[in-house]
Amino acid sequence: MRYNGNMMNNTMTYDFEDGVGPVPAHQHSNGGGWVADSTRVVDSAFVGPNAKVYGNAWVFDHAKVLDNAKVFGNAVVSDAAEVTGAASVSDNASVYGYALVTGTASVCDHARVFGNASVSDNSSVSGNAMVSGNARVYGNASVFGTAWVFGAARVFDNASVCGYAFVYGNTSVYDNTKVCGSDWVFDCALVCGDAQVYDTAE
Repeated sequence: MRYNGNMMNNTMTYDFEDGVGPVPAHQHSNGGGWVADSTRVVDSAFVGPNAKVYGNAWVFDHAKVLDNAKVFGNAVVSDAAEVTGAASVSDNASVYGYALVTGTASVCDHARVFGNASVSDNSSVSGNAMVSGNARVYGNASVFGTAWVFGAARVFDNASVCGYAFVYGNTSVYDNTKVCGSDWVFDCALVCGDAQVYDTAE
C-alpha cells in the first residue's frame, strides 16, 4: 500500500516512492491524483488519478498533470500547460502558457518550456535552457546549458542544442547533430547527419 489513513487525527500519508517515505498528502479535488500537502495545487488545476505532485511543487491556473506524469521538487506548472504520459517536471523548472510535456520527456534544473512549445518522446530540457513559441523537441533530443529553441524550430532524433546556442525560425536540427557554443541557427536551416556546429557560427 502506498497510502495510509489515520482516522484518529484525520491525516493521510502517501509514499511518492522518491526515497523520502510516506508524507502527508491528499487526493486532489479535481482529478483525484495524489498531491503532497507541502505543494500548492489550486482547485482549478487538474491532477489525474495516476498523476503525482509532490515536494514543494506548484500547479496553478488551469494547468493539467495527467496520466502517470510527475511534478516535483520546486517545479511550477501554470496557465494552460499540460504534463502528460510518463513525463516529469522537476527541480526549479517551469512549464507555462500552452506548453506540453509528454511521453517520457523531462524538464528539470532551471529550464523553462512555454508558449505553444512541446517536449515529447524521450527528450529532455535542462540547465537554464528554454523552449518556447511553437518549437518542438522530440525523439531523444536534448536542449541544455543556456540554449534557447524558439519560433517554429524542431530539434529531434539524437540531436542536442547546448551552450549559448539559439535555434529559431523554421530550423530543423536532427540526426546526431550538436549545436553548441554561441551559435545562432535560424531561418529555414537544416542541420543533420553527424554535423557539429560550435562557437559563433551563424
